[in-house]
Amino acid sequence: MAPHPEETRDVDTAARRRELRQRLAEHRRALPPPQRIAAAQGLRRSLEHLPEYHTDKRVAGYWACDGELPLNLVIPPLATRGQQFLLPLIGQDNLLRFAPWSAGDPVQPNRFGIPEPVTPHEWFAPFQLDLVFVPLLAFDRHGNRLGYGGGYYDRSFAFLKDQLRPTEPLLVGIAYDFQELPEIAPERWDVSLDFIATDRELIDCRADTPGGHGA
Repeated sequence: MAPHPEETRDVDTAARRRELRQRLAEHRRALPPPQRIAAAQGLRRSLEHLPEYHTDKRVAGYWACDGELPLNLVIPPLATRGQQFLLPLIGQDNLLRFAPWSAGDPVQPNRFGIPEPVTPHEWFAPFQLDLVFVPLLAFDRHGNRLGYGGGYYDRSFAFLKDQLRPTEPLLVGIAYDFQELPEIAPERWDVSLDFIATDRELIDCRADTPGGHGA
């Protein structure tokens, strides 16, 4: 029996996404340290243009792995302003929780080898956050994101699809400038981003939509 045309398209799309993920991940890993340091400095300058970065109480991010754009220059100012930084934890239900973390706090690798806080005393659900820095492999200027294929962020923040955006938490994708694509066709379960912060600029993905606001 011949495959249904939609099934063929799904297989082709999945194959293209796998190839794209691999190519972009290799590009990231190949960056020399000076370029990575410069990118971290550029990211901080970009986020300085986002008002929520200066004021939101609970700010979640990620532990940079596999060439991801590091947040090492973004995190310290939060503590000096009395803001709380949190890292994701993967629950048994494959949903994310977020636990407070400060420099020097112990971490341990999860089943994917990504460091997580050790025995956190408290954690917060996604809807309790104010601002989230979201890792990604590719993005477009409409807020579409190509993730790592596990769907953890899309499942965890699916409740935002039923709300008028932007709202809390504000989702800000973090990426190198070269990770931009002209267009990413969203899947029905994808949760779009409100902003993209790169090493070169802050992109307001909702500037042209009702309720959107400039940075």
